[in-house]
Amino acid sequence: MTRTGVSMVVLAVALMMSAAPARAEVLDAVYRGTMVCEKLPFPASLREAIDVTVDGGAARYSHVVRLHAPEQGVEQGTGTVSGQDIQLKGSWKGKSREYQASYSGTFVRRSAKLKGTQTWTEGGKTITRSCTGVIKRPFKVFLPRAKKPPNA
Repeated sequence: MTRTGVSMVVLAVALMMSAAPARAEVLDAVYRGTMVCEKLPFPASLREAIDVTVDGGAARYSHVVRLHAPEQGVEQGTGTVSGQDIQLKGSWKGKSREYQASYSGTFVRRSAKLKGTQTWTEGGKTITRSCTGVIKRPFKVFLPRAKKPPNA
């Protein structure tokens, strides 16, 4: 191998070693996706929509709850975004059932995979089920631009 070939190989190896893994750019936006949860002992939807609004280090979310007609509604909660990590906690209350929820995940590029649990209470019984989901934000070009202050 020639001297130029060796130096090119050394340069390529140095560049690969210094390259950082793809990090997410967690932007203030509405992230939308789907949560999929384990089956419950009573009729309930297993797959429902979730919207997470990120604003600085804070997050708020809403997740559809679809049971029999009298007990439908929206689970709502808040959370934090710290670096690439997101933590969410919320709850839902119906006429005869209620639950507390906790989800967490890590952003990769423009999406985050969420994992968590819902702890249901019904008639003195407690049922815990696992949930997973993915939320994704629109491409950066489709997000609203920050308003510039008017010139004086």
